[in-house]
Amino acid sequence: MPGPVRKLIDQLWGVFALVGLIWLVRLLSLVLDLNQWGLMPRTLGGLVGIITMPFLHRDLSDLLGNTVPLTVLLLILRTTRPNPWRILLCLQSGAGVLIWGLGRPDVLHLGAGPLLYAIAAYLITAGVQERRPIPIAAAVLVTVLYGTLFWGLLPTAGTHVFWEGHLFGAVFGVIFATQTLRRLRSQKPTT
Repeated sequence: MPGPVRKLIDQLWGVFALVGLIWLVRLLSLVLDLNQWGLMPRTLGGLVGIITMPFLHRDLSDLLGNTVPLTVLLLILRTTRPNPWRILLCLQSGAGVLIWGLGRPDVLHLGAGPLLYAIAAYLITAGVQERRPIPIAAAVLVTVLYGTLFWGLLPTAGTHVFWEGHLFGAVFGVIFATQTLRRLRSQKPTT
């Protein structure tokens, strides 16, 4: 197989494996109470939810609503950024820490929504700040495909929407992109 084709297959495999794992966890949650491992703000037990939250969903409609945008955003991240898995882990951890520290108490946070918003905000911010063709194209694509997602940042999104998780995900995506790109620019030798 030619090199670029093999690379694309490897990129697709990782994304589909992650999304498949989320679906597998949902299937397991039909027989096991896995949602107890969600993120409960400011509780010791809720700390594990910082990492497990995107794998757990309240119901099938929540999972279906996250699957396509998560897959698309992961594919964009995977094909346009160096170290995409490190970025993904940092985005999830950072958004999770913000939710754990600042989220509504006594609300169990589940789902990949905060991660979706973190990835989208990261890609848009990176495109704006880097001003290179591929990151700009990724930012434009994310904005065109998912610009309406940002209504979910507002409390008016509905009582069933954990808007603060979306907000904290987006905020952390912007912060992480800004900080990592600033650090990369400062490390580049000037000519």
